[in-house]
Amino acid sequence: MAVPPHRFERTGLCDLLTRIGPAAPTLCAGWSTTDLATHLVVRERKPLAALGLVLPAFAGRLDRTMQRVSSTQSYEGLVALVRRGPPAVLRPFDAAMNLNEYFIHHEDVRRGSGDTTPRPLADIADVEEALWRSMGRGARLLTRSLASTGLDLLHIDGRVVHARPGDPKATVTGRPGEIALYLSGRKDAAQVELGGPPEAVATLRDARFGI
Repeated sequence: MAVPPHRFERTGLCDLLTRIGPAAPTLCAGWSTTDLATHLVVRERKPLAALGLVLPAFAGRLDRTMQRVSSTQSYEGLVALVRRGPPAVLRPFDAAMNLNEYFIHHEDVRRGSGDTTPRPLADIADVEEALWRSMGRGARLLTRSLASTGLDLLHIDGRVVHARPGDPKATVTGRPGEIALYLSGRKDAAQVELGGPPEAVATLRDARFGI
């Protein structure tokens, strides 16, 4: 891969957004491709409003900013802003901030019409490896709703990330990208296998994952 994984995913997502247009469905409930592009612009370029993604007190500001940006930018303009990358102040953090974000949203668009087939591993091997390297850092936060249930993430090549301590312990096995989708809350679209004691698997199935 000639470009870093996070940039590869950003470019791939923008190419796909351009190809399928502003009204295509995504895996984000109720969001079209226009809504998703607006979200990405606000997240990178409107930091105060973007706090509403994690802080309820800013949710109203986020909604108003999303509406304003969507109404003042064409779809093509939104995609161009996403393609341009983050503002200069955030560029040193681009990989850390955006690898998972852009992979997930790329798949949100790819799989929005119902086809949940993963991309061929050979096409995204570097992306998958980068996702795996980052898995341990974010998995505990994304799976915090599991409480006392443990969780191990199992790579198809046998590597393990111990995401959460606890007993009983569940497992999620798959390619790194599919595990990333599962942990982000896209459970129905992720091609993974669940394992462990029945009570742990049941807790895993019922848990609400993501930020």
